[in-house]
Parts: sequence; structure tokens; C-alpha cells
Amino acid sequence: MSWELLLWLLALGTLLALVVQLLRFLRADGDLTLLWAEWQGRRPEWELTDVVVWVTGASSGIGEELAYQLSKLGVSLVLSARRAHELERVKRRCLENGNLKGKDILVLPLDLADRSSHEEATKTVLQEFGKIDILVNNGGVSQRSLFMDTNVDVYKELIEINYLGTVSLTKCVLPHMIERKQGKIVIVSSLLGIISVPLSGGYCASKHALRVRLPKLNSDRTDLNVYMGDLAMTERGHWNWGFFSTLQMELDAYPGVTVSNICPGPVISNIVKNSLTGEVTKTLGSEADQSHKMATSRCVRLMLICMANDLKEVWIAEQPFLLMAYLWQYMPTWAWWLTNKLGKKRIENFKSGVASRCGYDMLIQKRNDRFQHL
Repeated sequence: MSWELLLWLLALGTLLALVVQLLRFLRADGDLTLLWAEWQGRRPEWELTDVVVWVTGASSGIGEELAYQLSKLGVSLVLSARRAHELERVKRRCLENGNLKGKDILVLPLDLADRSSHEEATKTVLQEFGKIDILVNNGGVSQRSLFMDTNVDVYKELIEINYLGTVSLTKCVLPHMIERKQGKIVIVSSLLGIISVPLSGGYCASKHALRVRLPKLNSDRTDLNVYMGDLAMTERGHWNWGFFSTLQMELDAYPGVTVSNICPGPVISNIVKNSLTGEVTKTLGSEADQSHKMATSRCVRLMLICMANDLKEVWIAEQPFLLMAYLWQYMPTWAWWLTNKLGKKRIENFKSGVASRCGYDMLIQKRNDRFQHL
């Protein structure tokens, strides 16, 4: 075999490998590290047994499904949310479908915005089970409203629940984990903690706060344009770590205590239906077609894989949302251009009453059409 033929075969093999990887990415529903862990990593069935897991936001959506899947692993569960009757419903189903007894599940109503109650709630869990192995900060609320139509109290509520509530509960639980030198802090953030879209400014801000640290406005740099320039540098990929990324570094002396930041994209749930609008007292109250969203069961399965493998950050989303996350991370100029185009369509749909649909739907339809021919 001549060298020339060998080089041609090598080039052809490389090209074929790239095509295969591209097709895999087009069908991917998680970032590459997460999917590798699903294939070659530790299984939740091995790692997440005989542990105590505290799940906030457990009354619906991702939190509810997480409770069901965890119950099948034989863990002890603490279910928290504001609606006690919904938590009781979730508990009954866990007992029906899982491997648990009544004593293995504690229903603990909790309001993340009531930070004064978090210390007592933590004591209640420790009195009941003696330990907390995993805290899943899943509780939160979303938003659907234009900035000019939104009361500032809405933004305050979003920060109180999504950011400060999560920080407060973590601060109550963490000393126990440090004392034991083991434990997992899991934050269910959002892809909107990486990217930004119109109509969800307050929600994006609360999720970015968990992940991205904004530059400080120093006393000798009072020009707003300079500050916005610093923000632009942050968005162009310079790592400005947020709260829980900082916490990961501060816990370096305790390798048994891990922090995982999970960023789901659109997932079937009631989060849009329960979104705040222009006033704190008003929610959207309606939900459009969710066929373009990821199945909740698949999202939770990938979350469990993240927890079993102690991954620091994962992105869970189908295309084109996953692609948008990669663009924002590595090609922000292109991401800005594309997001502006799709954002205009999202605003138009919102104003016409199509509350939860956006410009991404056109990309989704094109994706589905292509896949039917693959």
C-alpha cells in the first residue's frame, strides 16, 4: 500500500468520523460530557442508593418526576414545596410505584422566599433521618412579561425565590455536609442561566446570578458605557464565575462535598403556566402546545446521571436549544444575531396571545422534517 493511498484513507476516515459525530450532535439531548457519562460513567442505580435526598419544588414538573425516579432507587425522600396537598399526592404515588414505605418519605412544606424558616426546616430533616446526603435545589418560578409592563416587585420576587432562596437553604444544609465531609449540592438552574431571551428578563437574571458573576462597578469607573463594556466581555466567554461556581472552589478542601449545576432547556411542566407576569399576584395561567419540549422523564434521568458522576455543570436540552447554548458559550457574536432574530418572533407571538411559543419553533419544525428523512 502506497503512502499516498494511506493518506487518502486516513483523510476519508477522519471525514467519516466528523460526519458521524455531527449526526450524533444533531440528535443529542445533553452536552457531550453528560452523554459520555451516560455511556461510560457510573449508574444512578449503583451510586444513589441508601441516601437521604431533599428535593425542593417537588409538587410538580421536574421535582415531581425526580421524586418518582428516586423512589425506585430506594432512597429516603424529603419532599418540599408550598402546596402541601400536592406533596401528599406525590408521596402517595411514590409509595405505589417505588420501593419505599411511609416512614421513608417526609412531606415538608417550604416557601423558599421565607428564608427565616429554612434553618428550622433543616433541623426537622436531620431529626427525621439523621443526615442529608443530597440537596436538590429545584424550586423556582418563571416569568413571561415585557420589561416596560412589569412591576419591580416581580423582579424582587424572582430573585428572592430563585436566587436568595436557593442560597439560603444551601447555607443551612452545607455545615452538616462539611461536618460529615460528604454530600451533594445540586442546583437546577436553566439554559436561561447561560443564554438570554426576551419576556423573561427577571428569570434570566435570577438564573445568571447562580452561574455568572457580573463585574463590579468600581468607584473609579462610574461610566455606564464602560460597565456595559465589561458585561459584553463577560458574555464573550471570559469565565466570570457565579455563586455556585465560586462555592465549588471554596469547597476544594472537602472533596467529598460536591456541587452540580444542572441547566435544563424546555421540559414538559407547568412552569410557563405558573409564570409571573407584570404583577406579582398574576400568573400566566395558560399553557400552549408542549410537543416541542423534552419529556420530563428523560430530563430527570440525565439529572440522575449527573448526580451519580458528580459532574460540575451539565446542559440538558434537545436541538436547537442545545446548539444555542454552545453558540452562546463559544460563538457569542453569532448567538446575539440569531437570538435577536428569534426574539422578535417570540415578542410578536406573545403580543398576539401565543404565550409560550417563540421563534425557535420554526427551527424545531425544520429539525423534525430533516430527521424524518435521515
